Amino acid sequence: MQSESALYGTGRRKSSVARVWLKPGEGRMVVNKQPLEEYFSRATHQTLIVQPLKAAGMEGKFDLLANVAGGGMSGQAGAIRLGVARALLAVDASLRASLRKAGLLTRDPRVKERRKYGQKGARARFQFSKR
Repeated sequence: MQSESALYGTGRRKSSVARVWLKPGEGRMVVNKQPLEEYFSRATHQTLIVQPLKAAGMEGKFDLLANVAGGGMSGQAGAIRLGVARALLAVDASLRASLRKAGLLTRDPRVKERRKYGQKGARARFQFSKR
């Protein structure tokens, strides 16, 4: 599926990285060699991935192939969403305005904060005992 006619986009979210290829077709979606509905059982994750295609009005016009690694399900779904949006820009650069307005081209910068030394977690402290 990764031929010259396939368009590529990379997406990242939290610690997930997605490589997404869009190829003209009838709307089949495959994530890590599994159908979209099988890989992402939650409907919220499925709608998140289809969001850029809906915003561009290109639902059912492209087959989607995604390889995603790292992180959890929500991070992976967000990474694929960004990858799809970037691949759609390769299809038609005039879609930039509508995708930007929908907030689909911005990489979500929120990542897990590191644990600090001498503390229980990133913000949580060990319980203080006066006596």
